[in-house]
Amino acid sequence: MGSPLILASLPFAIGIVMLGLGLSLTLDDFRRVGQYPKAAAVALLCQIVLLPAICFGLVLAFGLPPELAVGMLLVAASPGGPTANLFSHLFGGNVALNVTLTAINSVLAVVALPIVVNLSAGYFLTDSGGAALGLQFDKMSQVFLMVLVPVAIGMVLRARAPEVARRLNLPVRVLSVVVLVGVIYAVLYAERANLFDYFVSVGLAALGFNMVSLLIGYGVPRLAGVDHRAATAAGFEIGIHNTGLAITVALSPTLLNSAEIAIPGAVYGIVMFFTATGFGWLISRRARRSVGPSAANPGPI
Repeated sequence: MGSPLILASLPFAIGIVMLGLGLSLTLDDFRRVGQYPKAAAVALLCQIVLLPAICFGLVLAFGLPPELAVGMLLVAASPGGPTANLFSHLFGGNVALNVTLTAINSVLAVVALPIVVNLSAGYFLTDSGGAALGLQFDKMSQVFLMVLVPVAIGMVLRARAPEVARRLNLPVRVLSVVVLVGVIYAVLYAERANLFDYFVSVGLAALGFNMVSLLIGYGVPRLAGVDHRAATAAGFEIGIHNTGLAITVALSPTLLNSAEIAIPGAVYGIVMFFTATGFGWLISRRARRSVGPSAANPGPI
């Protein structure tokens, strides 16, 4: 897929995104899960167990080609992205809970993502050596280096040099958005000859999965008795995935090395901004119209 220089730089690009996340985190963000036990437990269960299962069902229902099916499940296994925090802030979610969930999800993804990818590659890519295309132990260590090491560096920098971290925070966030847009563009440009067919194949599946993710992320916590602000945070955390990570894992020559597997991540990365905006407007409007005590006085999480 395109220039070897672009491929070689992808892990460093996603490292910038994860560094930006680390600059916004402290150890208290991990400890804070004790303040929101029910919301955190329900959201993490949805993210790690429910979403991959639903995505697997959607992939089968839409009859996606094997590589696109694996790409969809790679998106499902990716943690929530830092963008979820922004949407949560814009639409009245509990941003502190978002930060906590993003931190924990990023750690869990190092284990959960390879498991989901290996299972899906073994199931769908039987004719092209699914086991060989999976993320074996040596490749899992690369995911660890790509995800957690930059986060740890950002956290240490914030703890030891808070002024430097403060000055870096905005530029790194802006650069993270540029990186995400650039990665999506690189995938779409490289596959431009087959782009229409890919969008026909995976577009509706990505849209459907994104909408289901947002609804489950908000609806399941609400059914479990979680208040509106925390459920809003969970909805964005579960519906807005770190597609940059998914695309990087798919494209990197030392990982999955497949532009086709990266396509669902690129499509999802475009779709989620529109659906998340609509979803945020909808639940905000509903909350304003609600006259129940849960809207006026949010209960315990």
